[in-house]
Amino acid sequence: MLTQRIADDMKEAMRAGDKARLSAIRMLRAAIKDHEIEIGKPLVDEDVLQLVSRLIKQRKESANQYREAGRADLEQRELAEVEVLNAYLPAQLSAEELARIIEEGIGETGACSIRDMGKVMAWLRPRVLGRGDMGEVSAKVKERLQGG
Repeated sequence: MLTQRIADDMKEAMRAGDKARLSAIRMLRAAIKDHEIEIGKPLVDEDVLQLVSRLIKQRKESANQYREAGRADLEQRELAEVEVLNAYLPAQLSAEELARIIEEGIGETGACSIRDMGKVMAWLRPRVLGRGDMGEVSAKVKERLQGG
């Protein structure tokens, strides 16, 4: 289970004295615990993948803001956390794989216009979760359904 792997990695980072990695993993474990308290039950791997994806997105946005503010030190810290968090995601889809899955989703749902985007995204979400940026997926589906 992913939560056990995260706990094991935290112990390993402690033993190795890797403070940056340890900090990122502690932040992840705290976010998992907070979410478990919020929903009232332990998270399954799919929930953890969604949480990791959300944290990565937040870190990337923060890094962009720090870069714009001229704070390269804080930008690098955020990007280092992204690198640690990426280790918990499955292999990312290539552009070709993503295009194939989108076409399959459009075919399976019978989508023919932008109004069918919700159906396509609902079909795609479990197949792409953690393997691609859902914002990017959404943009590609929208482009495809608009005839792009």
